[in-house]
Amino acid sequence: MKLTRYTRFTGDLSTSFALDDLMQALSDFLLDSGFQDPFSPFSNDGEQTMDNLRDAIRQQLDSGELLDEDSQDKYDELPDEGKEELVDKIIQRMKDEAYLTAEDPSDAQGQGETGEGESATFEVTSKGMDFLGYNALRDLLGPLGKSSAGRHSTLFEAAGVETNGSSKPYEFGDSLNLDITTTLNSVFAREGMSADGKLNLEYSDLHVQQSDFYSSCATVVLLDCSHSMILYGEDRFTPAKRVAMALSHLIRTQYPGDSIDLVLFHDSAEHIPISELPRVKVGPHYTNTREGLRVAQRILKRSAKDMKQIVMITDGKPSALTLDDGRIYKNAFGLDPIVIAETLEEVSRCKRANIMINTFMLTDDFPLVQFVRQVSAMCRGKAYFTTPQTLGNYLLMDFMSRRSKHVN
Repeated sequence: MKLTRYTRFTGDLSTSFALDDLMQALSDFLLDSGFQDPFSPFSNDGEQTMDNLRDAIRQQLDSGELLDEDSQDKYDELPDEGKEELVDKIIQRMKDEAYLTAEDPSDAQGQGETGEGESATFEVTSKGMDFLGYNALRDLLGPLGKSSAGRHSTLFEAAGVETNGSSKPYEFGDSLNLDITTTLNSVFAREGMSADGKLNLEYSDLHVQQSDFYSSCATVVLLDCSHSMILYGEDRFTPAKRVAMALSHLIRTQYPGDSIDLVLFHDSAEHIPISELPRVKVGPHYTNTREGLRVAQRILKRSAKDMKQIVMITDGKPSALTLDDGRIYKNAFGLDPIVIAETLEEVSRCKRANIMINTFMLTDDFPLVQFVRQVSAMCRGKAYFTTPQTLGNYLLMDFMSRRSKHVN
């Protein structure tokens, strides 16, 4: 049995605020995608090092938004050495409460590093990622009101636990969730009450209560991490990461029978654990959409779910192709006839496998719009032309609205 021990508050500033508030304040830093935003409150080199983490925490403490008024006054009175010591205590508290893991700098030096000008690295834990995903989901759905999302309802019925008011004759294999009223009415209608007060119950009299039959869904998030996602003065990749984390949290908490996988595509494509998402940064320059679809199909073919879908988030035209010998064919201008033909052939395979593709575009380039519309028409999916600011609302509401519709 877990016990909680209460002690007298000693005035330690490292415990004067909730770590949840700090994690929320550091979310942009923790989800950094390699975009050098000149207006970002965090000044770092894009690496998740302990030195950068200390600087980010120090910036939040200096901002006056993390501590209450009394604690802020105490913090401002501390000398620089005291502030650095406070930051170290906060980091240790984050490690103790399993929000992050970090290597000991002395261990790094023991592996041949000098320790001069270098810093140990840290990683966000599954608990930390789950918290970031929850906050992303709350922020995205908060303006839309309360969500009543549950499991995926269908037109079918089955004998189960959650009844819907109807009943059916019992058949071998049904859950024995007897509808007592209908069963007794069947007996009375056939022969009435016997003289000795006993009921002659027959097999045909048994009725079980109906419950809604719920389907399950396998989702693969196909996330474009080509270099264009942080070009043109806009970070499109970090919002996409937030949405993927929010979708993962939604599925895990509201649709426990579902599955979600993450596939990154750039010059090639790879399947990565969803827990690795906070550490993902943009990669090479090209967009190998076809290879991403191929990896997603392999994942979905192993799934036994009733519904299968690909959620593709991209801002680039297909510009790369993996050849049979493993070489990458590239065309920086995009919409190469060879690349487009092979990509559409992969879309056709998705259609034949009853895999729906919903595409969320972060650009309105006309040739790309035409290509995406063709993909959507082939797979009976949808195409959404959004911005990084509206991507989350479009994607999550589309996901939940399709779950609330009946599935034929």
